[in-house]
Amino acid sequence: MSGKVKVGVIGSQFQAECHCASIQQMGEAAEVVAIASPTPGNAERLARRHGIPRWYTDHREMLAEPDIEMVTVAAPNRLHCSLTLEIARAGKHVVCEKPLCMTMEEADLMIDTCREQGVLLMYAEELFFAPKYVKAKEMADQGAFGSVYLVKQSEKHFGPHADWFWDIEQSGGGAVMDLGCHGIAFANWFLDRPELVSVTAQLGTYVHQERTRGDDNAFVILEFAGGKVALVENSWARQGGMDDRMEVYGSGGLAYANLLMGNALTAFSEPGYDYAVEKAPSTTGWTFPVFEELWNYGFPQELHHFARCVRGEESPIATGEDGRFAQRAMFAAYQSAGSGRRVDMEGFDPRGTAKPIDLWFEPLPL
Repeated sequence: MSGKVKVGVIGSQFQAECHCASIQQMGEAAEVVAIASPTPGNAERLARRHGIPRWYTDHREMLAEPDIEMVTVAAPNRLHCSLTLEIARAGKHVVCEKPLCMTMEEADLMIDTCREQGVLLMYAEELFFAPKYVKAKEMADQGAFGSVYLVKQSEKHFGPHADWFWDIEQSGGGAVMDLGCHGIAFANWFLDRPELVSVTAQLGTYVHQERTRGDDNAFVILEFAGGKVALVENSWARQGGMDDRMEVYGSGGLAYANLLMGNALTAFSEPGYDYAVEKAPSTTGWTFPVFEELWNYGFPQELHHFARCVRGEESPIATGEDGRFAQRAMFAAYQSAGSGRRVDMEGFDPRGTAKPIDLWFEPLPL
């Protein structure tokens, strides 16, 4: 096929909004032609806001539309696997939001089914496309920092937009599942996907005990082959809005990248203001409203790339295998925090566990 890739979006909340807005920014590569959400009125509202011609309360009706070539999954984590299987079996390419799924069995089934159906499974890890992070990797690959031995990535704010995130039965965990998946996948990509040797983690629920059984603050250390290390820090307990940054250290140099603060205003507001993207409990007082947030995070670039992959013009940078890697590492992080021990990844097999956070509560006997 030729022309713009026709896209359907499953979901109608924050992430679906990001997908729709990002694809609109892409211009010639793709267009959203349909939205599906089971919540009455939600799909229509999102569609009308973005001038999208079709909307459905049943995603299966959308999948039956012959012109749709690629479908993005922006639904709760527990639905990622089942939706991906349905999309693949309908002959559509899949863009699955992070984290990939809930279990290792689901990850393998998603990858295998998409391969069998001859469709792409693309993992929506936007940090692979964030301009500052891409520039840092280009420099590292050119040897600008010498031999890189440490990568740090952190994302911290006061909690997610949607209520389902707080429910571990729907999300599979807390801050590690919501945010740690970014840092884990990012470090693996930045270091050129070396073998993961071990994972050590410390987690806690310090602020939101009344809202969730999930972790709201986390430290995860990843040790890779060749002596390379990554430190991933995440929090749902940070007041004051979003803080998202990266650091790289090598034998010959280093780099810092604050994803948003270099693209923000410094503002004071007594009455507050309407700014849905900023993850802050209040917009009164001093705030740092970000401009071009989607671009700085890499969402339009990511979806432009995925559309070109559908046309066969590029090969996917972020795949189901990247999501699977992050999934196994997150299981290991919860195992480490629950057992109070470093997890050796050789032989670590969390299959049979319903969701990663279960290993925080009842670690596997290793």
